[in-house]
Formats: sequence, C-alpha cells, structure tokens
Amino acid sequence: MTYATLMVHLQPGRSNVAVLAWARRLASSFNAAVVGIAATQPMPMAVGDGLMAADLYELSRDEMTGEVGQAEAEFRRALAPTVTNLAWRSASLMTSLPDYMAREMRCADLLLTCADASDYFDNMRRVDTTDLIMRAGRPVLLVPALAETPRMDRMMIGWKDTRETRRAVVDALPLLRMAAHVTLAEVRGEATRAEGDSRLADVAVWLARHGVDAECVSSPPGGDDATVLFALGQDRGIDITVAGAYGHSRLREWALGGVTRDLLVSGQRCSLVSH
Repeated sequence: MTYATLMVHLQPGRSNVAVLAWARRLASSFNAAVVGIAATQPMPMAVGDGLMAADLYELSRDEMTGEVGQAEAEFRRALAPTVTNLAWRSASLMTSLPDYMAREMRCADLLLTCADASDYFDNMRRVDTTDLIMRAGRPVLLVPALAETPRMDRMMIGWKDTRETRRAVVDALPLLRMAAHVTLAEVRGEATRAEGDSRLADVAVWLARHGVDAECVSSPPGGDDATVLFALGQDRGIDITVAGAYGHSRLREWALGGVTRDLLVSGQRCSLVSH
C-alpha cells in the first residue's frame, strides 16, 4: 500500500503554507501525483420579500473567484518545481461543500487539509471538517497552520478497539513504515491492565508483520482521554497522531480516538484520521 495520489485542500483567502509544505514532502516521499482543490459557496443575501440581492451576490462570487485563482497560483508555485504530476479542481457551489470534496476524493488515496481554530466562522470559504471526514471515504491528514516544517519521525496511534481506529491504522501504514518511532497508546478506561496489555499486544504483532515496530503504552484514566493522550504526545515529541474519527451528527461535533478537535489542531502536531 502506498499513497499514489494526494489531494490537497486549499482555503481561499488564507495562507496555505503549512498544508502545501506537507503535500510537497509526502509527494516526494511517495512519488505521488497531487491534485489541488478549492471550493466556495457564495452566500445568498435576502432583502424585503426574501429575494436575493443580485448585486451583492455577484460581488461575493467575484471576490471568491479571485481568491480561488490566487489559491491555485499558490498551489502551483509551491509544488510545480518538485512535483511533475499536478492537477487542479475548483467549484463555486450553492450545495454542500463537503459533498463536493468527498466526491472528488474518488481519485485520491489521502486528503490533506488545513486544521485551525479560525475555520469555525467563514461558511462561504470553509469546508466543514466534521462532514468532510465523515463522508470522504479516505484518510484525512489534518495540518495545523503552525506545522510549516513537516516532521514524521515520531508517530502515535491513539488506540480504541473500534472499527474506525482499525481503519485508521490500516490507512496510516505508509506513514507508519517511514516513522523512526511509533507509540501505540491506549487509555484503558474501566479495563484492567492485563486486558489493555493484551489488546495492544495483538495490535503490535499485526503492525510488526507489516514492517512497523511499535512501543505499547497502556495508560490508566486520568481525567479525560484527551488530556492523557495529549500529554503523552507532548512528552514524546509526537509529530503525527493516528486515530479513528467518530461523528455525532446531532451535536455537530467529533472526537478522534478520545481526543477533542481543539487539542488535535493546536500546536504543530498533525493528525491522520479515518472514519
């Protein structure tokens, strides 16, 4: 298994330095093609009887068309010198941006997207991360804005004995094989130490058969899982966390291997997640 084609999502109107740096590094490591993608959703504006204000809509659409063009130029400047197989896709839609992105993911093995706290507020330019991960059908690498220097030597698997986590570990194998050190970590919850150790031993044997040596760490609960795993990642200088993604559509929230979104997008640590 390898990543033959990467898709990198650029955010119009913002700097995409970090996610492009990671795309460049991974494309070089895997000799991969790279598809850039951007999407916007001009916001209809209503007046009086509810009709759209056409002039305001056109102004919004033209502004975002320019920003998408700038994003494409940024994409090509960053990658053209080192990546031979580049492609670009973009759309301005009145329908769901995550649906569009998920459909386009049919051509790629891994999606790279920005992950920063500021993306909560701009519905015209941002793609809802929750929906995207739930619908993509591919692993997603979340790249914080501060992670401008790609590092992938130290990786941590946030293990939970679930379908989503098993899927994420399979999807992460190409990266895990490249890492100098892999930590396989679980917060045990109500399980005994022996039960936790037995689970991790099974996973470690499976990883070894796929060329990945992992150090097992079974941690007792200490508050919430997020705090425990985040502290472990800090102590070990983890570059990338691998975890399963669990969606809660009613609450419009998500958690990854017990680690909340805010913890995962902070600092310079990337996260590879699958649903």
